[in-house]
Amino acid sequence: MGKKRTKPTIALIYDFDGTLSPSNMQEYEFIQMAGMKPKDFWKKSKELSDTQDASEILCYMKLMLDEAKHSDMKLTKQAFQEHGAKVELYKGVLEWFDLINDYGKGKGVKVEHYINSSGLTEMIEGNPIAKKIKKIYACSFLYDTHGVAEWPAVAVDFTAKTQFLFMINKGIENIKDNKKVNNYMLEEERPIPFRNMIYFGDGATDIPCMKLIKEQGGHSIAVYKPNSPKKSAAEKLITEERVNFVCSADYSKNNDIYNVVTKIIDKIKSDFEVYKLQSSYKEKANKKCKTK
Repeated sequence: MGKKRTKPTIALIYDFDGTLSPSNMQEYEFIQMAGMKPKDFWKKSKELSDTQDASEILCYMKLMLDEAKHSDMKLTKQAFQEHGAKVELYKGVLEWFDLINDYGKGKGVKVEHYINSSGLTEMIEGNPIAKKIKKIYACSFLYDTHGVAEWPAVAVDFTAKTQFLFMINKGIENIKDNKKVNNYMLEEERPIPFRNMIYFGDGATDIPCMKLIKEQGGHSIAVYKPNSPKKSAAEKLITEERVNFVCSADYSKNNDIYNVVTKIIDKIKSDFEVYKLQSSYKEKANKKCKTK
């Protein structure tokens, strides 16, 4: 049996592109340095996927390697991180993590932050928010003896994203430990129950995660760019009961996302206290039964 928890741990799990950042991370510097326009890069990636009947994720990663080679760019981890440092974030994101950590601390809960993205780990690691994140689950590259990217190491599609939720649920941080995710573990021994998860996403690759967490008693938030026509697409997700909330992507204090998340934290803390109370009554009843 695992030791009893004295306070709940809440996992806030974010997609990156379109959720914390207005656009795809490759569009802020890399694509331009490769001598392309974003629309041309993604069109070429989609055509490669369609003609080869291949993963869209693997195709964009291959195209990055190809275009870097054609432009004589050396894609080292440092180069990726430098690109990642230039990625724009939505309003309030830089302050968000400390803001919500402080709120959780005041309520007697522990808040942890995770990235679950089809973007690139190396770029996210170069962004200012990386130091606030407990674990980044995202695509990454293998590197040759000179430290230059030469092949995809991890490609994250919507299926992999759902697997990472179970890793968080069971406290598994290393992607290579994918066998452990299928090992049986009692629900009460799992570090972060699904009911203590809040998922933030904006696109098609997030829908399975958002629906899974919602169905397991957690909460999912579909975000959209402020003043964007995509608001209607996000609202459709709530009418289809795939998400719990739809919010404009402004992470500032007292805005929509902040108000929703703090209310969820309040609920999780309250549910935890009720659960502890129920457990104490059950424990007393079991002891009485054993003495008879």
